[in-house]
Amino acid sequence: MNTKTLVFGMLTIGISTFGFAQQQSDSLKVEQLDEVVITDSKFNLKRENSGKVITKITQTELQHLQGKSIADIINSTAGIEINGTRSNAGQSLSYFVRGGRNRQVLVLIDGIAVTDASQIANDYDLRLLNADQVESIEILKGASSSLYGTGAATAVINIKLKKASKDAFAINLRSTLGSNQSHEDAEYAVEHFENSVSVNGTLDDFSYLASFGHQFTNGLSAIAAGEEADAFNTHNGYLKLGYQFSKAFKLTTYASFDHFKADFDDGFAFVDADNVATTDQYRIGISPELNYNNGSITLNAAFNEVERDIASGFPTQFLARSFIGDLFNRYNFNGKFYTVIGVNAQKNEIESYSIPFGQNDFVQDISSQEGNFTIVDPYLNAVYVSDFGLNINAGLRLNNHSEYGSHLVYSLNPSFKKDFDFGYVKGLASYSTSFITPSLYQLFEPTFGNAELQPEENRTIEVGAEINLKNKATLSVVYFNRLEERFVDFVDQGNFVFQYTNIDEDFTASGLEVVADVALTKSLNLKANGTYTKVDEDLGLRIPELKMNAALQYDFGKQTFLSLTYQFNDDREDAFYNATTFENENVTLESYSLLDVYISHKLIENKLTLFATMSNILNEEYNELFGYSTKGRNINIGFTLSL
Repeated sequence: MNTKTLVFGMLTIGISTFGFAQQQSDSLKVEQLDEVVITDSKFNLKRENSGKVITKITQTELQHLQGKSIADIINSTAGIEINGTRSNAGQSLSYFVRGGRNRQVLVLIDGIAVTDASQIANDYDLRLLNADQVESIEILKGASSSLYGTGAATAVINIKLKKASKDAFAINLRSTLGSNQSHEDAEYAVEHFENSVSVNGTLDDFSYLASFGHQFTNGLSAIAAGEEADAFNTHNGYLKLGYQFSKAFKLTTYASFDHFKADFDDGFAFVDADNVATTDQYRIGISPELNYNNGSITLNAAFNEVERDIASGFPTQFLARSFIGDLFNRYNFNGKFYTVIGVNAQKNEIESYSIPFGQNDFVQDISSQEGNFTIVDPYLNAVYVSDFGLNINAGLRLNNHSEYGSHLVYSLNPSFKKDFDFGYVKGLASYSTSFITPSLYQLFEPTFGNAELQPEENRTIEVGAEINLKNKATLSVVYFNRLEERFVDFVDQGNFVFQYTNIDEDFTASGLEVVADVALTKSLNLKANGTYTKVDEDLGLRIPELKMNAALQYDFGKQTFLSLTYQFNDDREDAFYNATTFENENVTLESYSLLDVYISHKLIENKLTLFATMSNILNEEYNELFGYSTKGRNINIGFTLSL
């Protein structure tokens, strides 16, 4: 595909959409897109005053995506490809954002970073999170280490969990059941069960929320050639308590547990196997907030423990603990100048065990006394919102790491908004740097680890524009260019010795993101996005050059909602280990298109809603990951009940 033609075509689609929206009647009434965002500044600012194009998935939108996982929902965002969402439910997830990898994506839950020190990439596994617990999601792309620290190199995914009802007592129930089958299967047996319940309310100054969720999915083998189904079973529990001591001071505490058990097969020989991966996560946290004139002081602190057990031909066990504390002061100077001054502290540690070849008992590979590090980061961020349209967001952070010393990152993000009778036009640019701390596994694993590793560095440049037509449409176009330095790779040292090493060569990823949200009529809305990504050959594994998403949404009055969604993924390069030649081989996975439909109907307003989905309507056969299963046409039905 010719690159210039492709880019021109994407721009033409965006401009045509803009032109069509201009022709719409002024009588159209849709929700004004002056929504508030927080992720790019830690302040509640109008989207139009942000120098970033932030994707916000609201509770209303989540209600129209019932039955989907958090990874499924995020996967339809511009610039993001989450590999594994269309495979067996227990398939590990790979996050590809702007040509990056898992270690370059930072996940926040209620504003505080969540990581997993037992993972090679130190990333958070979105399979652990129950979608029914989520209130909204904000996705900020680009380097954001100056505000959020290590790992915030290509994207920050800020997940806000639900709050308690203002009523004294409320109960919410949701249940889903459906099929889970491949392209070749046409039996449509019920193999997917998902249930959740929450009890919540507010009694004077005290608020509470307790929720529990369960999912069991079976019927689909992990590998494409498999004859045996591989089940996925997960449980989630969450408790949040809050107390408003005064108008100035409130305290929130929470605790959660997440468990999943996933059967998986032999991914080297691509044969059925009785392998099982079990993960348990326990998390507790506290978040006091003191408000004063024009400002507030907030502490977000959480302790996280992960136990992971891999039962396979190479049995391993991991125990990881992490503590993260983020103390920051926000101050608002008359609605024009906003500052955040804070300090972030982390302590991560890992223990790992394996059974050596020819032995029967586990031995320790990494001890917590050796496998640990601490990080202490002071940081400063400032936002200026002028009366004449100029907005500036800038930040600094000094990372102090117990293993490799100090490291400075910074960001500068100016934007300019011009108001017109029809809406506004905004131009934006940013230059930001980021870093990715080597994981404990990469540093201290006795066979492959390298204690001399240095942090990866990223530099990201963004240039773009956003056009908003009042009550009609929003269109944005962003070009990005990202440079990776000191890339950490798994390198063959010769004589079958492999080790994690910083690569001297620099890598570049660049691309274009186009996003459109258009009100076609009072009841009909179109959301579409397209991403073109160009990466160096060594970084191109499983990353589509072109990816497009579109959703056509229709409201039949206030009771019934219907949406038709489309996704196109371009050709991707993959690699697999050939057990015959004992070498890695490259393969090209062909492009594919998926069409889904969703419908919901409110039987009782604000009480009972029925919904149904059909995914991969055309039952297209395709490969998401070489050698592994992918889902064919599947049907889910369910209901939500609020009392």
